[in-house]
Amino acid sequence: MSIPKISEFTIRRNTNTKSFQRGEAYYEAGAVTAVTQRSYQLQAEVEGGEAKPYRVSLSFDEQSVTSANCTCAYNFDGWCKHIVATILVCVRQPEIIEQRPTLEQLLDSLDRLQTQRLVQELVARYPQLIEAIDRHISWTGAPASKQHHKPIRLNSINTKPYGQQVRQILRDAVRYWEDGYEDDPISEELPSVIQTARDFCERGDGYSAIAILSAITSACVDNWEDVAEYGGDNDETVKELNHAWCEAILSVELTPEEKVDIQVNLEAWQDEWNADFNMSLEALHQGWDEPALVSVLEGNITERGVWEAEVPDYADDLALIRLKILERQERYEEYLYLASAEGQTQQYLTMLGRLGRVEEAIEAAQTEMNSIEEAFALAKTLAEQGSLQQALDIALSGLKLPGNCQYELGIWTSDLALELGNREAALSATKAAFQVKPSFFDYQKIAELAGKNWESVKIDLLKIIRTLEGWETVAAKVDIFLHEGLIDEAIAIVTELSSYYSELIHRVMNAAIPHNPDWVIVNARHRAEKIMDRGKAEHYDYAVEWLKKVRAAYLASGKKADWLSYRTQLVQSHARKRKLMEMFKQQGMK
Repeated sequence: MSIPKISEFTIRRNTNTKSFQRGEAYYEAGAVTAVTQRSYQLQAEVEGGEAKPYRVSLSFDEQSVTSANCTCAYNFDGWCKHIVATILVCVRQPEIIEQRPTLEQLLDSLDRLQTQRLVQELVARYPQLIEAIDRHISWTGAPASKQHHKPIRLNSINTKPYGQQVRQILRDAVRYWEDGYEDDPISEELPSVIQTARDFCERGDGYSAIAILSAITSACVDNWEDVAEYGGDNDETVKELNHAWCEAILSVELTPEEKVDIQVNLEAWQDEWNADFNMSLEALHQGWDEPALVSVLEGNITERGVWEAEVPDYADDLALIRLKILERQERYEEYLYLASAEGQTQQYLTMLGRLGRVEEAIEAAQTEMNSIEEAFALAKTLAEQGSLQQALDIALSGLKLPGNCQYELGIWTSDLALELGNREAALSATKAAFQVKPSFFDYQKIAELAGKNWESVKIDLLKIIRTLEGWETVAAKVDIFLHEGLIDEAIAIVTELSSYYSELIHRVMNAAIPHNPDWVIVNARHRAEKIMDRGKAEHYDYAVEWLKKVRAAYLASGKKADWLSYRTQLVQSHARKRKLMEMFKQQGMK
């Protein structure tokens, strides 16, 4: 399995400038070691500031990196320097990556006895594994084979562990809130339990999914009162359960008696828990035999779709669940009929593309595509099919539509256009991305693509960033204004910023010292004095850094005497702050 082609543009977009520079330095220093690949997984060790190396894990598909994790504590803007260094190895030195067998291949090489011994040895070395093994076996029951067993009925799986886990999650949440924390651990942990039921649906075992969901829902209803006392809201949990119930119900052929049992339970839980299971109840009522639905699946499409009465709020969600099941069952023509009837344009267009019906997809897109998201999905599908020019045409059209992924589509389109040698399209797409999420990196890329037309293009870009507001654009504005020598505009941006942005402010001050030293003196003095007056010794080093800017500005403007006078004043005012006085003696503060 080869690693997908990753450009350094992609790396830079997923990290900040400092992390990229440090990651490149780590790469060049040979800090990345033990690089191994197992199918779609890659792991590496990166020597850093700790005694033990950091471990980097990458997951990818045929197109790109899908996830990147590192054991370091970095949790800021994009990938850390260790991830950057590892991916640079993939880009620049793929030959050093050691190919290793996957877990499946390793296990396939063992017989039953050898596998048993392996598990026993691992549990002896890592005793906590026994709990995971016990829980897994309790959840799944005896292993079932589709070839040798009939589908498991509602009461044929051990559901007790699911209810126990739900109760434990709720108890832990109460203790968590009693300790004064405000986050919601339920919304983080309970969805993974519900996902186990969905997993059974994916494997074609909807009956077990229904049994598991019964245990989960019952445990939630019976134990939610304690959670509610602390303000625990059940909306998100009910939504997750409602979708899972709907999928499970539509994944099996229920007998009339089973339908009645499920309906009674859902209605009782709905009343007792003040929940909304109407979509699941409607799915239970309709099944796949509702006359209007049957007519649609046969290709008879009307404006009302599958609804003869008033269209409910959950119509789109129900349609998407049905489409998921039809795709799983490879009923593609019925999928297309239902997607068309229910206005699921993105699903309709992308399925046409995936089926290789490219011309039909493009023709439909001309009249039915209404959002950036729909265009992006279709363009990616066409690219995966190898129809690159058609994908580019759809993507460029999509950039003119409303939606919320203009930046992502713009960058994707730019990369595709460059791959096809179309610099004009790449320039247009990158400008579209810059309009909603400006960055210095994309600013430089646009300059390269614009060539001799850069000066006129630059005017448009500067106009864009001057009109954009919000904290997320601050760094890009400063980078661009400093690059263009627009010091006063950079000053205007950072003057009122909190010292949280100290690195950014320091950069502006460095540029402003020869240009506007008086601003540096006033602003840096204010920030330093605020810290010193608080008397928090652990923050004095920040105050000293600001005072170094003050000193540099005084000296640059020929006011050394004023600096010495100000320094003497500070020493007199803060003489009892020993740590601060020691810092005043260091080089750069004289």
